[in-house]
Amino acid sequence: MHPPSPIGRRRGAEAAPADDRPPERADVVVIGAGLIGLSVAWRLAQGGLSVAVLERGRAGDGASLAATGMLAAAAEHEPGGDPLLPLAVASQRLWHGFRDELEAASGLGIDYRREGTLVVALGRDEVERLRFRHDLQVRAGLSAEWLGGPAVRAREPGLRPTVTAGLLCPDDHQVDPPRVMAALRAALRAAGGRLIEACPVAALDREGGRVVGVRTARGPVRAGTVVMAAGAWAGEGSLLPDLAVPVRPLKGQSLALSVTPRSGGLDHVVWTEQVHMAPKSDGTLVVGATVEECGFDPALTAGGLFALLEGARRALPGIEEMPVAGVWTGFRPTPDDDAPILGEAMPGLVLAVGHHRNGYLLAPVTAAALADLILRGALPPVAAPFGLARFALPAAGPEARA
Repeated sequence: MHPPSPIGRRRGAEAAPADDRPPERADVVVIGAGLIGLSVAWRLAQGGLSVAVLERGRAGDGASLAATGMLAAAAEHEPGGDPLLPLAVASQRLWHGFRDELEAASGLGIDYRREGTLVVALGRDEVERLRFRHDLQVRAGLSAEWLGGPAVRAREPGLRPTVTAGLLCPDDHQVDPPRVMAALRAALRAAGGRLIEACPVAALDREGGRVVGVRTARGPVRAGTVVMAAGAWAGEGSLLPDLAVPVRPLKGQSLALSVTPRSGGLDHVVWTEQVHMAPKSDGTLVVGATVEECGFDPALTAGGLFALLEGARRALPGIEEMPVAGVWTGFRPTPDDDAPILGEAMPGLVLAVGHHRNGYLLAPVTAAALADLILRGALPPVAAPFGLARFALPAAGPEARA
């Protein structure tokens, strides 16, 4: 028999089973079992709360299993990104401890790799743009080393001779998303938390202006606090018709290739202006990702996959010899300013949404911040600027009302 077609399939990892039905009550209900929802739920369960995570489909299917798993505070830093940078750097520093705790709690490895990230220029036209990026990183105090073309190719001999310069970001590590998600499921269960899949939330229950639980097709769940962590679906409005959450889906198509002895591979995560390529310890090379404003259209397109393959081939000719292991789409949860939305939205309702393309980087600091808020009553200072109130429109003056 032939193996199933890889089209539309993500790389997977064995995961702990979900629970069959939601409880009648919990201290905290988390809506959404992506990376952020499970990370927050695990921390709250560690803190002694009873936690139930309700997922409309399968855990991780929105963005978390589609992601590359980069922890790239330096490589991701862009003009206009200064407000987000302290949160990103704080979370990057938390990742070592987060990894150790998660692997110990779950008994599973997450393929944390610390070779660093190379951002490369292909040809002279791209060198000046890379210089600008490097200057931006240096001004921000980020660790980034300028390399000439020969130095880049000494680190990654499979790259083309047209790679003329590069930046080494040594603190920008990576993890393997399917393994992280499997570990979070196991750690949540070990801490006493519950995960219920195929259980969409139909409505929030409110009493006296406070959210006191949720309603599902399998029955209501009372809760002291509800955490909205529904990713790209958080902005749909069906659950929060009187609360505008400015999050939209930003589609990405990605693929995985199987490295062979003949093709060679990579040791570092490598970024070009077109794609990023992340080697995993299971022998796959993940290539991502397109950026498409098309709502929740999950279609894989010839144009999208061609752009990924051509972008990767421009830097790494060996991909022509690599079998295709899988292709997939995902939906980045993207706010208007590309930064997460954290904190209380109304009494009893807390938001942990909008992590755009930095979900894996920001997971530890998000989980810690939400645990501080729910267990101790306040967000830490590094997370405080990221509340929903920053999107409020200023009150209209007399001229505007005239």
